[in-house]
Amino acid sequence: MLASVVGLLYLVSARTVRTQDATGSRFVCNAIPPGAEPGCGYGPTGNRVQSSSPVEDELRNTIIQLRETILQQKETIVSQQGTIKELNSKLARCEAAADESSQGKSRGQGSRRKEYGKNTMGDLPRDPSETIDQLGKTMQSLKGRLENLEVRWRTHGQPLQLRELLRQRLGALESQLLRKVAELEEEKSQLYNETAAHRQRTESTLNSLLERITELERSNNAFKSPEDFKVSLSLRTNYLYGRIKKSLPEMYAFTVCMWLKSSASPGIGTPFSYGVPGQANEIVLIEWGNNPIELLVNDKVAQLPLSVSDGRWHHICITWTTRDGFWEAYQDGERLGTGDNLAPWHPIKPGGVIILGQEQDIVGGRFDATQAFVGELSQFNMWDRVLRPVDIMGMANCSAYMPGNVIPWIDANVEVLGGATKAALEICEDRAFDS
Repeated sequence: MLASVVGLLYLVSARTVRTQDATGSRFVCNAIPPGAEPGCGYGPTGNRVQSSSPVEDELRNTIIQLRETILQQKETIVSQQGTIKELNSKLARCEAAADESSQGKSRGQGSRRKEYGKNTMGDLPRDPSETIDQLGKTMQSLKGRLENLEVRWRTHGQPLQLRELLRQRLGALESQLLRKVAELEEEKSQLYNETAAHRQRTESTLNSLLERITELERSNNAFKSPEDFKVSLSLRTNYLYGRIKKSLPEMYAFTVCMWLKSSASPGIGTPFSYGVPGQANEIVLIEWGNNPIELLVNDKVAQLPLSVSDGRWHHICITWTTRDGFWEAYQDGERLGTGDNLAPWHPIKPGGVIILGQEQDIVGGRFDATQAFVGELSQFNMWDRVLRPVDIMGMANCSAYMPGNVIPWIDANVEVLGGATKAALEICEDRAFDS
């Protein structure tokens, strides 16, 4: 710009000399007083001389305009220098943050998370989501300022090298910010996964506790232990019964034991029945009318030499194995009868329903009042093997108690319906009193 002004002054001087040579007149140039406008409009004494040449007026106006343009350019350069300093400061801070992030990576996962919690750029929030939003705003602001600078450069013709340098540094800054955002997103995802897994474990634990609490609430606190209770079925109806909540697996042998007390006549009815889809009489123990007690397996019948209708507590056990259909019948610890060919080689089917006090015509229902059990029963246990006689004797004389490994007699495992009741009971004390 200064070179343009000097060149213009040179042209003016040359034009003046050529005019002097053409007319033969002379011009005398005097010093310009301080604060005076440039030109030759002053006399030897420094007083303003009115120019009569239009060319001189035009040149003077041009010089004034050029001077104003120079002042404006100077102000613009000062403003742009301030902006450049501010950008350099911001870039230096971001580079320092990037160096700290790269150092933090080599310290392991735990230390890296601590670095994320630091305020590395001076204005970043600690929350990953807020950090990402703030970085986006900062990036947008820097882009806007760069666009403003580009507009000014295009308007005033600033050097391209400075613009390219700023563009490169801003690109490097953007890359660093994007890496920072990606790291924060990854940490946010990891924290979410850890939180979800912890929440799932907590919910699972709470559900288990709730189930346990519900089970304890349903149990009768009057019982000294979970097995010391009895089920009372006082009427011969088709709606009083108990139900075992657990079912049986497939079995190739079984032992079922229980305590019974009944004085019903004729016949005590059905202490228990097990029905499966397609076979309601998979396992049934029944004394119906004037018939003896019968054991049914897969609807095949064996008569048992048992007598328990005297109104006293009796301990009975029945064993069966699919091999040759061999069975045994125990009363009060003594084996009273054996037999074979009862549904030989037939496995007990799984997935059925065990009913206490009723015989099933369909799985879980359609009871017949004439076949209902009348009396009390307790400690109904079932095993998937044949127990030894010594084990059966120990339970019968109250010297040992063995819960069934397939169906144990537990309060929470037995529900009563239709008016049947549960009551506390100490079997051996009641039996000693009855005897």
